[in-house]
Amino acid sequence: MSWFKRKIKGIVTPTEEKKDVPKGLWYKTPSGKIVDKEVLIENLYVSPEDDYHMRIGSKEYFEILFDDAKFKVLWPEMKSKDPLNFEDTKKYTERLKQAYKKTNLNDAVSVGVGKSKGKDLIVAAMDFAFIGGSMGAVVGEKIARAMDFAIETKTPLVMISKSGGARMQEAAISLMQLVKTSAAIARMDMAKVPYISLLTDPTTGGTTASFAMLGDINIAEPNALIGFAGPRVIKDTTGKDLPDGFQRSEFVLEHGFLDFISHRKDLKDNINLFIDLILNQPVRKTANAAN
Repeated sequence: MSWFKRKIKGIVTPTEEKKDVPKGLWYKTPSGKIVDKEVLIENLYVSPEDDYHMRIGSKEYFEILFDDAKFKVLWPEMKSKDPLNFEDTKKYTERLKQAYKKTNLNDAVSVGVGKSKGKDLIVAAMDFAFIGGSMGAVVGEKIARAMDFAIETKTPLVMISKSGGARMQEAAISLMQLVKTSAAIARMDMAKVPYISLLTDPTTGGTTASFAMLGDINIAEPNALIGFAGPRVIKDTTGKDLPDGFQRSEFVLEHGFLDFISHRKDLKDNINLFIDLILNQPVRKTANAAN
């Protein structure tokens, strides 16, 4: 039995007159905490309620790492082709068009150059919003170019990974990028140019199997998913339950595959500290240096 009834029928607010709550004003973390969007932005997209690190894109990382958020983006015009005329549930070309429109990016990695704590730095950052941060020919080419540019200019490079792995629509071409980027890292090593790898949530598949785990220093953000195959695939394959926290950055650090976990507010200080130590140069002043 209802507690009340509408006495006058036909009083319905027309759809076009209904007032929707503006989107983007609040953010709900996985633990259920509600955070004001402005507070979240001021806190570098980290929830002050539970310290949850929200996924962010290349632009946000550039603004965090470069002094005064000033930087120049290299090779922004590069776009993927469709050499295989690939089509599954939809054409690859259509997926690319949708990604361009959704993200306002031309592919899943952006390369920025600028000053960080007063010295030159190159940052290559992946965007998960662009087809799951998948690695195709353009991603591999831009990362390799960034590494060659780092060698040419003797400038340290930070690689920020956030990827679902190889881009299946480019098949073997995508897999070739693992070799291409790994060879470029070897050239950086020979040239003694620092290469810092930052693994964020998620870093999986061919990205983990190549440039993401080959840094002079491998850093991760808290609670980032890091692995090759996903936990569900591993569980189904082995038929065994996985330990708590499996493939999260804390678990990976404990088992020796990471050097350090850094809170996002400390990233700029910690990355530049590691660069100074690698180059055996005076350590620049840091607000929250790593222990």
